[in-house]
Amino acid sequence: IMNDNQSGILKAIQFCYTSVENSCPKQEHSITARVLMYMTLWTITTVTLCGNLLVIICISHFKQLHTPTNFLTLSLAAVDFLLGGLVMPPSMIRTVESCWYFGDFFCKFHTSTDIMLCSNSILHLFFISVDRYYAVCCPLTYNSRITLALVSKVIFISWFLSATFGFSILFLGINIKGIENFYEQAIYCVGSCTFIQNQVSGLVTTLISFYIPGFIMVVIYLKIFIVARRQVRSLKEIAEDRNKTAVRKRETKAAKTLSIVVGVFLTCWLPLFLSSSIDLYVNYSTPALVAEILIWFAYLNSTFNPLIYAFFYTWFRKALLSILLC
Repeated sequence: IMNDNQSGILKAIQFCYTSVENSCPKQEHSITARVLMYMTLWTITTVTLCGNLLVIICISHFKQLHTPTNFLTLSLAAVDFLLGGLVMPPSMIRTVESCWYFGDFFCKFHTSTDIMLCSNSILHLFFISVDRYYAVCCPLTYNSRITLALVSKVIFISWFLSATFGFSILFLGINIKGIENFYEQAIYCVGSCTFIQNQVSGLVTTLISFYIPGFIMVVIYLKIFIVARRQVRSLKEIAEDRNKTAVRKRETKAAKTLSIVVGVFLTCWLPLFLSSSIDLYVNYSTPALVAEILIWFAYLNSTFNPLIYAFFYTWFRKALLSILLC
């Protein structure tokens, strides 16, 4: 019980577990707010699952789509589908209820799976950018360099490295090594599922998981845009007047597509990693609600991926239409 000095009214503090010592305080939301939060987050989860499942079905069903590039897209859709099915539902309950009711072991498993799938998704986006680079900038040697065998190895490496990284960092206690006492005394309480890292672990994690692949992705897409624009300009010089409008539209569409790819990736992931980086040096003082909002912003990248990497393509729309019309 706490006393409100201004109003003189006694207010009861709600806890996640009323009969458990060191239980976390619970942030109470009105019924209307909880319903709206559940509806919003459940919509995000459902769209993520359905969108990525459609990509998986289309590419798996049609043998004509079994190309190295599409297999990368298929693996990315599988990663994002698992994120929507395994990670988002427990995260949704934690966000709305402001408590974790599934125990410490499942908290570690859930967080490890979250790290694994998010890192894997970013790695797939990175490898797709490399694939696009060779397709646009080295078209004559693309088919000999980017083979199905190479893509299979890349997909295996991406899954293996992400799983090793995601599960070892928590289950081996690498993330809190050296700050165990601080974590036990200032952070941990029964009913929480908070992921914190020491400065070394946090710096290495953010660099490997986002900043390095993200920076390379931006550079690659800028290079692709410059090369594509140069190619379009060369086409303009030899095109007849009646074709110049079509060439100009092609250039505009390519610029918009690349802008969307980079813009969505940075919009979804940059706020979370910036906050995580700053949090290491401000005594982990980011409010829990702010952290949850940034996490869901990052999850949105998995929601948008099928829209960006599949729905924009004619082959996917034709495949989806063929399935819907039997």
